[in-house]
Amino acid sequence: MPRKKLPAEHKNDKALAGGDTGRIPPAGEAKKPAAGLQKLIFRVGFHTEFGQELFLMGDHPLLGGNQPEQALPMQYFDEGNWYLAIDVSSIASLDQKIVYNYVLRNADGTFRFDWGTDKYIHPSRVSAEELVCIDAWNHAGYFENSFYTEPFRKVLLKDNHTPVVIASPEKYTHTLHVKTPLLPRGQTLCVLGSCAALRNWDEERPLLMARAAGEDAYELPVDLSGDSFPIAYKYGVYDTVAGKFVGYEDGRNRVLHDSGKAGRQTLAHDGWAALPADTWKGAGIAIPVFSLRTGNSFGIGEFSDIPLLVDWAKKAGLTMIQLLPVNDTTATHTWMDSYPYAAISAFALHPIYLNLDKLAGKTRALQKLEAERKRLNALDKVDYETVAALKWQYIQTAYKASDGTFLQEPEYQQYFSQNQHWLVPYAAFCYLRDQYGTVNFHQWPAYKKYDEQSVSELTDPSSRAFAEIALHYFVQYHLHKQLKEATAYAHAGGLIVKGDIAIGVYRYGADAWQSPELYHMDFQAGAPPDDFAVTGQNWGFPTYDWERMRKDGFAWWKQRFEQMSDYFDAFRIDHILGFFRIWSIPMDAVEGIMGHFVPAIPVHISEFHSRQIWFDHHRYTRPFINDEVLRELFGADSELVKSLFLKYDGFGQYALKPEYDTQRKVEAHFSTLEQDTLHSKVQQGLYQLISNVLLFEAENGEAQQYHFRFGMEHTSSFRQLDPHTQYQLREVYVDYFFRRQDDFWMREAMQKLPALKRVTNMLVCGEDLGMVPACVPDVMKQLGLLSLEIQRMPKNPAEEFFHPANAPYLSVVTPSTHDMSTVRGWWTEDRERTQHFYNQQLGQPGEAPQDCEAWINKAILVQHLYSPAMWSVFQLQDLLGIDESLRRKDPVEERINIPANPRHYWQYRMHICLEQLLAEESFNTALNKMVKDSGR
Repeated sequence: MPRKKLPAEHKNDKALAGGDTGRIPPAGEAKKPAAGLQKLIFRVGFHTEFGQELFLMGDHPLLGGNQPEQALPMQYFDEGNWYLAIDVSSIASLDQKIVYNYVLRNADGTFRFDWGTDKYIHPSRVSAEELVCIDAWNHAGYFENSFYTEPFRKVLLKDNHTPVVIASPEKYTHTLHVKTPLLPRGQTLCVLGSCAALRNWDEERPLLMARAAGEDAYELPVDLSGDSFPIAYKYGVYDTVAGKFVGYEDGRNRVLHDSGKAGRQTLAHDGWAALPADTWKGAGIAIPVFSLRTGNSFGIGEFSDIPLLVDWAKKAGLTMIQLLPVNDTTATHTWMDSYPYAAISAFALHPIYLNLDKLAGKTRALQKLEAERKRLNALDKVDYETVAALKWQYIQTAYKASDGTFLQEPEYQQYFSQNQHWLVPYAAFCYLRDQYGTVNFHQWPAYKKYDEQSVSELTDPSSRAFAEIALHYFVQYHLHKQLKEATAYAHAGGLIVKGDIAIGVYRYGADAWQSPELYHMDFQAGAPPDDFAVTGQNWGFPTYDWERMRKDGFAWWKQRFEQMSDYFDAFRIDHILGFFRIWSIPMDAVEGIMGHFVPAIPVHISEFHSRQIWFDHHRYTRPFINDEVLRELFGADSELVKSLFLKYDGFGQYALKPEYDTQRKVEAHFSTLEQDTLHSKVQQGLYQLISNVLLFEAENGEAQQYHFRFGMEHTSSFRQLDPHTQYQLREVYVDYFFRRQDDFWMREAMQKLPALKRVTNMLVCGEDLGMVPACVPDVMKQLGLLSLEIQRMPKNPAEEFFHPANAPYLSVVTPSTHDMSTVRGWWTEDRERTQHFYNQQLGQPGEAPQDCEAWINKAILVQHLYSPAMWSVFQLQDLLGIDESLRRKDPVEERINIPANPRHYWQYRMHICLEQLLAEESFNTALNKMVKDSGR
C-alpha cells in the first residue's frame, strides 16, 4: 500500500483522459428537470490514430444490442475526447440495467474492445433529465482485469470483501465509480478533494466508498451543487479496523469539470484507482488426471481422486491445480487412445475418469472386479486398454441396472437441455462407431454424412437404438456430476482448477462428423521442425476454416468456452500460435516438415526475378536426387534404392517412381513389409528424399506463388547450389519467415482472439512456445492473456536460457511441461548445456554434478517461486525432486510425453499414492514454507 502523502498534481494514467474528468461540449442552458430521463450523454477520452473510429455498444437495442456492426458512432470533441448524446425521451423500455462498452474500429476493419462489464446505467433510477456518463477506457491488457476473472472473484479474492455502510445523500449530483482489486479485508477506498463536499483534503475525515457484495466497483454518490468547479480529487485507502486514512493513490489529481447543473446527474466511471496491481502471486501443480494415484484408484486417476490432490496442494501452500485435456478420446479402443489431445469430441468427458463406486455403489458386480482393480492399481504405469475395457464393461452393467430412471431426474434434464447441442450428436456418433467398428465415418454403410433429421430419428426415444444411445447420456451425466463435485471441493478449499483446450479436433471425431464445414479436412495440423522434433510434428488433425467460423461469430468456439466454464476457472489454450497461423501439412505427407504456415503471404515469382535469381521451377520444387545425395542417405544400399524406387531423370539426377512419390505412398508400401532395420532405414531415407525441396507451390498459385520449405538451408538440395544463389535465396527465406508475415498474422489473431475472450470470464493462458512470431507477445499483452515462460526454452534466439526473474507479470513460469523431460531428466541429456546452466543460471562455480541432486532441483524451483510472474506452476515430479527420499529412482520414467513420437503411449503415473504424500509432514511443511517465503 502506498505511504501516506499529500496529493500530487500530476496525471493518473489509468483515469479518463489522464485524469481530466468531465468536460462536455456546451449544450446551451440546462433545462428544468423533466418527469423522467430525456437524454443520455456519453463521454470518453481516447487518443485515436488516422483511420480509427470510436463507437458505443451496449446490451440494449438502443446501443446496438452488443453487436459491433450496430454500435453507435461517437463524435470527436477535443484533445482526445469523444462524445455522444442520445435522445431517449421517446424510448419506453429503459427499465432494466444497461451494460455498455466502447469499441474502436481500426482502419483494417478489426475491432478493439473496451474491457469489462462494470460500465452500466440504471435509467429508471435517474431522477434527472440528463445523465452524463464520463468514462475511462479499460485496456484489456491492464493487470487489474485479471483479478475480475472467475478464479479471483469466486475463490482467490472472495474473502477480501469489506462491507462498508455509507449514508446516501437525499440529493446528489455526481456518482464516483472506481475499481481496485487487491485491497485486503479490512480496507476500503475513500475519496478526498478540493471542495467542502469532498472534505477539503482533510485526511482525518475522508469520504468512505462502498463496494456491494458481488459487484466490482466502489461507489460514492455526492452532492457537488454548492461547490465551484473544476474540482480536484483523489482516491485513497482507508483502514476500517484501525479507523484511519492509509494513503493516496499514485498519480496526478483527478479533475471534475462537469458542474452539478439543475436537471443533470453525472456518473464518473473513473477506471482504476492508481494502486499496485502486480503484487498478487500464486503457485500451482500441473498433473494429468490419468496420472493421479490413490488407494482407491482403478489403475488410473479419476475425477474422484482430485479432492485428495486438493487436500495435499492446500497443505503444500498451492492455490491452483492444472490438468491436461479430459475429453473422450475413444477412437480405436486401444492404447493409442491414451493421447489426450486427440479427442473425438471437444465437449464430451472421458469415460475412463468415471469412479465406478460413486456411479452405482459397491455392487456385487463391482466387488468381483476388486482383485483386478488392486492388480491394476499396483502397476507403475497405466494399462490403458485393460482399465478402459473393464470400466466400460461395468458401466454397461450399471446402466442396465439403472433401468433408465436417470432420464426422469430434474438435474439430468437440466444437464441435457444445456448440452444437447453436442451430447446428442456425440451419443449417436459413439453408437455408430461401435455398430460399424470404426470411427472413420467415411467407411460407415449409413450416416456417412451428418443429417440432423436422420440423427434426430435415430436418437428419438422411440428408436430401437435409443437404449444403446442413452448409455452415452448416462455416462456423460455422471462424469459431469463427478467433475463438478471435484472442482466444487477445490473451490471450498481455496484452490482453483485450470483446464486445457486442445488446438485440434480428431479427424474422425464427432465434431468433424457433425460440422465438417468448419474444418479443412484435406489438410493436417502440426508444427515445424525444432530441437525436439527435427522433422516437425504432424498431429493429424484437420485445420480450422476460420473464414467459415467467423460467419457465425465463432459459435463453436463460444460453445466450447462456455462448457469449459462449467468445470474450470482458468484454461490453457494449447498452441495459441494456431490463432495467428497454423502449420498446415498436405494429406499425402507423413512428416511435419512437408508443411507451411497458413495463412501466409507467399513469395511471388517476380521477387526471385527482381533479385536476379534464376528461377528453376523443377530444381526448386521437386525432390533433388543425385548419386551424392543417395550415398549420403543410403550408403551401400544406394543401388538397391535406385532399382526399386527411383527412375533416371537425366543430367545425373533421379526422380521417384509415381507409386512412391509421396510420403503416404511410401508409408503404405512399408506397412506391408517386415519391420526390420533395413526397411526402417530405407523408409526414412525415402521420406528425406521427398522432403529434399526448397519451395512448395502455393495452392491456387498458378505456378506464380511459393512457400519456402522450413529449414531450407539444411537440405542437400540447398547445399549443392552455388554460393551466390544460396545467398540470394537465404535473403528471401529470412524475409518470408521473419519479416513479411508479422503484421498479417497479427491481424489474423485480432480477428479471432478478442471476440473469443469476450465470451468467457475465465482466466486465459496461452501456450506460446515454438517458433513464435514477433507480434505474439504484443497481442497477448494487449488482450491480457498470460504467456508461458520456460527456463530452458527462451523465446529470444540470442539467449541460451530464460531466467524466471525476467518474466512479465502476466505469465506462467514453469521449469518443465508434459511435453518435455522433467528437471532431473533434462539434467543428464546434454552435458555441455547443463554445465552452462549450472554456471550461468545457478551461479555455481566449477563442474556441474553428473545428476540433478535435490539441492539443485530445489534451487531451480526457488528461482521460479521468486519470479515476478503471476503464476509459478510445477509438475509434481519436479516438486518431489527436491526430496531424495520421495523422488522417483529413475528420472527417465518421470516423462509424460515425447512430442517427436506420434505413437507415444501416455501412461505416466505417480509412483506414490496421494494418501502417502499427504502423510509426508516434513516434505509438505518445507514446501509450504518455500511457497510462502516467496510471497506466493
